This record gives sequence, structure tokens and C-alpha cells, in this order.
Amino acid sequence: MSAPLADRARPETLDDVVGQQHILGEGGLLRRVANTEKLPNMIFYGPPGVGKTTVARILAQNAGKKLYKLNGTTASTADIKDIIERLDSFEAMNGVVLYLDEIQYLNKKQQQTLLEFIEDGRITLIASTTENPYFYVYSAILSRSTVFEFKQVEPAETKKALEKAANLLEEEYGAALVDEEGVLGYIAQGSGGDVRKALGALELCYLTASEENGVRKISLEDARTVSQRNSARYDRDGDAHYDLLSAFQKSIRGSDENAALHYLARLLSAGDLISPCRRLLVISAEDIGLAYPNAIAIVKSCVDSAMQLGLPEARIPLAEAVILLCTSPKSNSGICAIDAAMQDVENGNYSDVPQHLKDAHYGGAEKLGRGIEYKYPHSYPGNYVEQQYLPDAIKDRVYYNFGDNKTEQAALSFRKTRKNITE
Repeated sequence: MSAPLADRARPETLDDVVGQQHILGEGGLLRRVANTEKLPNMIFYGPPGVGKTTVARILAQNAGKKLYKLNGTTASTADIKDIIERLDSFEAMNGVVLYLDEIQYLNKKQQQTLLEFIEDGRITLIASTTENPYFYVYSAILSRSTVFEFKQVEPAETKKALEKAANLLEEEYGAALVDEEGVLGYIAQGSGGDVRKALGALELCYLTASEENGVRKISLEDARTVSQRNSARYDRDGDAHYDLLSAFQKSIRGSDENAALHYLARLLSAGDLISPCRRLLVISAEDIGLAYPNAIAIVKSCVDSAMQLGLPEARIPLAEAVILLCTSPKSNSGICAIDAAMQDVENGNYSDVPQHLKDAHYGGAEKLGRGIEYKYPHSYPGNYVEQQYLPDAIKDRVYYNFGDNKTEQAALSFRKTRKNITE
């Protein structure tokens, strides 16, 4: 029993795997793949401890193929070539499945070494990664593989795995496990969707619990100590980071302050203060914009306060900024306008600055025709006069459209009034 409980309690069939019903449930694509005679090359993408290795082992076993395992953090090109040399051996006569864990750590040359063999079918590659494969896996490997996304396991599903593991511990050690305080549910909730972490916590609690009359009672206090804080997945350079920020901004854009506060709490709980501060400033300009122009000034004040206070007090001004933005009117007219203008510039869709707008503050400017026909708006009623400002090639281009909100409609009304004065 020296192997970790997660290995000893590893499921033997797909029916025993907890979670992943979107791909392993009845009618799920990966379930249907498992029922075919030929396995395709696959990439399993998802957080740790959700069953990627287990499913790969079951698929290889069901297909009657020899399974080799390598880990990208330690594997060398020589390790890959060693497996290649075994392809003509007796043990590989029914085909080989190479399970390559953490493939993102292999360099491009190492990944290229496999191409010939997965191309002709001598090796069926099942690779796993906790990082987005579209960013980290060599494109030639990616194009020859089907990507399956594994998701965090829900607490209810994790608890099922804990209950089975508890039965195994009772059989191995001959002492019943008592769950009077809802310890299994607590461990499942605190594992952050990582079944392996949950099983490790359970084993430690069970082995350190005192035995009395053939019973080991795990206290909730021990479960809290082992589980420590919730292990919600967060990596400032990975998908989880950007997924949280995306959900944060979209919740504010959608005027859902409760969801936005939730995502802010997850970012701050991970100790990330800078990212939400930067994103709040972006949101105030991108999503609230001209519907409430003062929002960015208020948010900047809240952000400055948060940065000076530091955590945990920083949560207060940031929460106020979030609620302000969620309950404010929304307009994206500003970003739409500048993006349209940038598109013209990037496409080279423009011409020279009109002569009457060019700098005329130097000797000889008049001889060059610079600024001669310029009309000074302050010299006209309402400080406005019609004249061409855009280059000739795009003189009629409209980038900005007034948003349907009180502030911008008031600006539009003022614009029309000003024009009427000069007519």
C-alpha cells in the first residue's frame, strides 16, 4: 500500500470515472471513441486531478494496445526514441499508445520526433496538458489530433470518488471510517475540482486518525487543516487567469454586480490585485464610456486607493468600483469609433492632411499654400463652422455614432443646435 490512494483507487472502467459527463456520458464523443476499434490521436486538456491519465489508460487497455507513459517535464528525445525502437517488438504487435503527460514542456524538436509515427499509425498519441493546447502544442501535432477538454469535477462527483476510496481504506486497514460531521463533503468542496487532491487529503486524515473499537473518526478540524484553503485553479500566466478576467469584464458589461463581485473575490483571494485594477480602468472606458464619462475618474480614484491600501482593505474600493460600473449606463461608442479609425490607418485607407489644416506657423508656409483657407471656429456663431477636416480620400467617413444614452444623446442634441446656429 505504498502507492498513493489516488493510484490504488484509480477507476478500471469509464463507468467508474467521476465527472466529465460532457464527453464520457451516454452519447458523449469520447465515450463513442472508446467503443470504436481504432483510437485516434488525442489531446486531453484540463486542470490536474480530473481523470486525464485514468481515461488514457482505460482507452489503451480497451483497445488492447501496449501503453507507454512519458512526462514532458522529465522526458528526453532519447526516451522518445527508445519507445520508437520498441515498435517492432512482440509487445507492440497490437499497436502502441503513447501517453505523453504535460506535453507543453516538450520542445518543438521533441514533438516533431513523433510526427512520422503518429502519421502512419504505428503510435497512437494521447497527450495531456493543463495549458491551452492551441497555444502550447506544436501545430503539426495539433492538426493530427482531436482535442478533448476535461473540466473541474463538481463536489458531488468528487464525493462519490471519496466514498469509494473510503471503502477501499476500510478494506485495507480493517477499520471503519466514520463521517459524522460531513467530512467527505467538506473535503470534496475544498478540493477545487481536483479529485487526486481530495483523495490525498482523505488518506492523510484517515491514517492520522486514532482508532477505537475498529473505528477511525476523522474530525472536521483535521479535514480543514489538510484541505487548507480552497484550491481554486489560478495561474497568472495561464487560461484560468484570463478566463476569470474575461468573466469579470463580461459580468460588468452585462450589469450583473453579483457575478462581477464573485469574480473579483476570486482574483483577490488569489492575491492578484493588479489585474482587476487594470481591467476596471479598461472597462470604465470600453464598456461604460461616454454614457457616464465621469466613471473612469471615479474608478481611477478607487484603483489608486486600492493600490495604496493593499490587500485585504483594497477589496473595499474595488468592490465599490465594480458596483458603480455594473449599475452605470453602458456605451461602447468610444472603442467602436477608435477601432474603426485604426482599421483605416492599418489598411492605408487615407491620404494627405488637407492643406488648410497644415501647420502655418513658419516663414514660407503661405507660399506653400498651408493654412490659407482655414476657418477659425471661435470666430463664428456658436464657435462652430462647417469645413473639411478628414483627408480627401475619406472625407465623408463616419467613425463615431452617438450612443443611445442620456449623455451622448444630449451631446448629439447640442451638436444639432450648434449647426443650426450657423445655417
